[in-house]
Amino acid sequence: MSQNDPSHDSTSGPLTYRAAGVDIDAGNSLVERIKPAVKRTMRREVLAGLGGFGSLVEVPVDRYRQPVLVSGADGVGTKLKLAQTYQRHDSIGIDLVAMCVNDVLVQGAEALYFLDYFACGKLDVDTAATVIEGIARGCELAGCALVGGETAEMPDMYAPGDYDLAGFCVGVAEKSALIDGSAVHEGDLIIGLNSSGAHSNGYSLIRKILDRVADPAAVEIDGEKLLDLLMAPTQIYVSTVLELMKSHKINGMAHITGGGLSENIIRVVPEQLAVEIDLSSWQVPALFTWLGQTGQVPDKDMRRTFNLGIGYTLLVDAQGAPPVLADLARLGQPAQIIGRVTAAPESGQRIRYLP
Repeated sequence: MSQNDPSHDSTSGPLTYRAAGVDIDAGNSLVERIKPAVKRTMRREVLAGLGGFGSLVEVPVDRYRQPVLVSGADGVGTKLKLAQTYQRHDSIGIDLVAMCVNDVLVQGAEALYFLDYFACGKLDVDTAATVIEGIARGCELAGCALVGGETAEMPDMYAPGDYDLAGFCVGVAEKSALIDGSAVHEGDLIIGLNSSGAHSNGYSLIRKILDRVADPAAVEIDGEKLLDLLMAPTQIYVSTVLELMKSHKINGMAHITGGGLSENIIRVVPEQLAVEIDLSSWQVPALFTWLGQTGQVPDKDMRRTFNLGIGYTLLVDAQGAPPVLADLARLGQPAQIIGRVTAAPESGQRIRYLP
C-alpha cells in the first residue's frame, strides 16, 4: 500500500481493516500456499479438515475397543527468538509438533490430529508458509493429520518480524493399554533414547550464553556450526515407540522436556520409588559441554535444564531391556540403559546421579 493512499491515513477519512494492519488477502494467500503440505498429512479418519469452522475427525473405533482420547498442547519457547534472529524458519514447525506428539506418546497414545496457532503483528506469507510447511512435515513424521489452526494477524501486539506458535494434539489409546507409570517397580531399567540436540528446552539460558559470544554464527563445535546444532529440530519418537509397543511391555515412559533429566523421569515413577541415573552410560554431546563451559553453568542446573543427549526414556523390566534395545537398534534409534528404579531412600532424595 502506498503511503499516499488515503486509506493509509488513520487520522482522517474512511478506515479499512487493511489500513488498520490486517490483510485478509494475505491470509487467504497463505491458506492456498499451505494446502499441498497439509494434504500430505491426511489420515482416513479425517472427514473435514482445513478451511471449515471446525475439523471433523472420526475416532477409529474399528481398531480400538475402548478408545481414550489423549490431548496435549505446547509451544517451542524462546527457541523462536533464534529462529527469527537467524531466519531459521524451516524446522521450527517440526519442533512444535514434536513437543506435543511426544508428550501424548508417553501415555501410549497414537497421535491422530494436530492444530496450530500462528500469531504475528504483520503477516509475512513466505515466513508463515515456511513455518507451517515445517509443521506439516512434523505431522508426516508423527503420522498425524494437520486438520486446521489459526493464523492471527494482530497489529501492535508483536515487534516487526516476530511471531508466536502454539500446537494442539489429540491422540488415541486403548484404555486397557494406557501407560501411566503405575506398573513401574523397583529393579526396572531406564532406557534412554538419544536426542537430536537441545530440542526445544533451555533456550532462555542458551540465549544468555550466546550473549557472551562475539559472533555465534562463526562458532563451530567438532566441525559443526553452533547454530545448526541449536536449531536442529526436536526428534519425533512416535513411530519408533509405537512399533516397540506392539511386542514389548513398557512400564513407563518420559519425554525429557522442560526440567531436563531431573524433573521428567521421576514424574512417571510411583512415590515410594526413586531413580538412579548413571551419567557415564552415554556420551553427552559436545553441544552441552560447550554450553556448560561457556556459560559456567553448574552441573545441577545443566541436569535440570537440558536433556544432555537423552530425549525420551522407557522404563522396562530388567529382563525385557535387552530385546527392547535390540529392536531400537533395528529401528535405527541410538539408545542405551542409563539407570534403574530403586526404593526411595529415607532422605527423600528421589533422584540420584552416578558417578
